[in-house]
Amino acid sequence: MHRYRSTGTTRRLTTALLALGTAGALLLTGCGQSGENGSSHDDLKGGGRTADGFPAPAPDGPDGQNGEQRDDESRDIAPSPDHLSTFALDVDTASYGYARRTLEDGSLPDPSTVRPEEFINSFRQDYERPDGDGFSVTVDGARTKDDDWSLVRVGLATRAADGDRERPPAALTFVIDVSGSMAEPGRLDLAKDALGKMTDRLRDQDSVALVTFSDTAETVLPMTRLDDNRARIHDAVDSLEPADSTNLGAGVETGYETAVEGLRKGATNRVVLLSDALANTGDTDADTILERIADERREHGITLFGVGVGSDYGDALMERLADKGDGHTTYVSTEKEAEEVFCEQLPRHVDLTARDAKAQVAFDPETVEEFRLIGYDNRQVADEDFRDDSVDGGEVGPGHTVTALYAVRTRSGTEAGHLATATVRWLDPDSRTPHEESADIEASALHGDLWSTAPRGLQVAAAAAYFADALRRDDTRWTDLPAGPTLGELSSRVRELSRYREDKQLNDLSDAIEAARTLMG
Repeated sequence: MHRYRSTGTTRRLTTALLALGTAGALLLTGCGQSGENGSSHDDLKGGGRTADGFPAPAPDGPDGQNGEQRDDESRDIAPSPDHLSTFALDVDTASYGYARRTLEDGSLPDPSTVRPEEFINSFRQDYERPDGDGFSVTVDGARTKDDDWSLVRVGLATRAADGDRERPPAALTFVIDVSGSMAEPGRLDLAKDALGKMTDRLRDQDSVALVTFSDTAETVLPMTRLDDNRARIHDAVDSLEPADSTNLGAGVETGYETAVEGLRKGATNRVVLLSDALANTGDTDADTILERIADERREHGITLFGVGVGSDYGDALMERLADKGDGHTTYVSTEKEAEEVFCEQLPRHVDLTARDAKAQVAFDPETVEEFRLIGYDNRQVADEDFRDDSVDGGEVGPGHTVTALYAVRTRSGTEAGHLATATVRWLDPDSRTPHEESADIEASALHGDLWSTAPRGLQVAAAAAYFADALRRDDTRWTDLPAGPTLGELSSRVRELSRYREDKQLNDLSDAIEAARTLMG
């Protein structure tokens, strides 16, 4: 594993390098010709490279090309002619949680709800943490049994969440779905129980507000300091009862209005939406819903955290809301999961480390023939927008890790040479100052075999990716990953990984794989 960390807090490209990057991007645009697999990489040698001979990250101008844009009908592994891959960071995990719930209920998840990056990021990695705010970058990889194909892991980590650290006070506006569908066990009852426990654990200087919605929305509790008001907050939570239809749009709009009215300077202001996202009244489109609160969201920096519940769950709507609301999603189906989210994760991660975080990986055309980013399908960013800080990225808090996995085919016989450079860019949450951090990997650093010599964390990420790949195999938009094991083989490998260090998460993954194996026959 090779790592490079910039010496300053902000790593800026020189004017000459930007000029070379722009010229390289223009050269690639003019010379990249479509071949049998969507690109002719032989035409790219020497194009779009820095003075050091590496592929240049996208310039600030409009001339770069988006290496990951593709037609929905394409099944090409690597349509990218410029060897750049750019995406917004994502710490969502809802897709994996919902898939597990669906399998436990005896059904296969709809392939459209399977997002591989959320499977991968459901498993915490042991990347080195940075000393301060920002990210560390780790890049490693291993070869598969398919000729010249490898899996390359790009790992990003923020500083550890320190329980003793004096975080800013939190101002949390909970928007709770109380529609009729929330009467099902495992929905509103989970929310009430978790909110009650959370009320007892938040700090005195924290504040909460409570908004409910069914056919209309209502502010049940305005922004209220915990202090001596815990009994009042408990009474508001206990009063929640299921009612009629689901006007999610009204709930989000009222939630943001309540959050703005109770806005606290110097606090972390967040809207927490808990719903099965089965909107059936009023606005039911994420873009329309969020457009109505766009000014408040942008001006005050209020992020949206979506918590999904229910066996029937509007996964696509919740994920779209969180992405457009500068936040992320998770899914809960048990009391233990709900308590972990509300009582542990939410207070611990309420602070933000980075805003509008994006990653860009530049693959070296001297060594790389093809590549494919696994997942992040709706988080892709145009390459030329990597350093455009007006373009939305992802919001990441302390204690998070983000993993991106690539299927990479090296040129035949390649054992050495530069493979890739991974760069993450983010804005300081308070000053909006941009920062960057990078890491490199050489082809010689690829481990010889994924399942025997690769680090445990890489094997776990690969197992999660292969499982997601199997679940969406009927979706013809995606090419199967190289050297994919059968579900039986995959379950055995995950069990072996969990024996190395008893790990409930991996046991749960193995159970889910076995359930899918049974359902697939």
